[in-house]
Amino acid sequence: MDAVRVALLREVLAGTEWPAAARRFAGSLRSSVVSHGGGLLLVGTEEYEPWHLAAHLVDESAWSGRPELAPTLVRHRARPGDPAHLAVGLGRIESAGRGETLLMVAPSRPDEGLLERVHDARRAGATVLSLDAGDTELRGLAHETLTVPADAEVDLDTVQHLVSAATGENCLPPVPRGRLTLRDRLSRLADHLTAPPPARW
Repeated sequence: MDAVRVALLREVLAGTEWPAAARRFAGSLRSSVVSHGGGLLLVGTEEYEPWHLAAHLVDESAWSGRPELAPTLVRHRARPGDPAHLAVGLGRIESAGRGETLLMVAPSRPDEGLLERVHDARRAGATVLSLDAGDTELRGLAHETLTVPADAEVDLDTVQHLVSAATGENCLPPVPRGRLTLRDRLSRLADHLTAPPPARW
């Protein structure tokens, strides 16, 4: 989702909790990865692999100049013949430890095997964050959660867009006066396109 669409989405959701909640969660994600300096592992449930979020975080990492925000996608069915960036299996969670951050995306309850791995990673010192639909056991394992209940105004995919966009925005360095980056110009364009028309008397 590009900057203009994210701006439109925020406009639609203005007055709800979601833009601010996504920014808070993104800030926790960013500070966890940056302060510990380990790396970001991203994993979903067996039925749901967060490909889309992984791609957006890679983009935000590149645009913001923060390579530590690019995640390693951990897959349930990784095969040895897969390309290197798609061949990371659940064993990677077992080796996670101090300094690493594990982001779980769970639109449904994770299976017990995955929860055990996440629990072990937390005990070994990894920071655990979760984007979920309200599973109490997963929330109990996470240091920080953002829960999207079934009756919310938005779905988990929409919240992932808000989180990934905020992750990149929250870590942009100050722009020198008189010099705008491409991201700044896109942001100004988005503001211009989403501004209400001038009042006519």
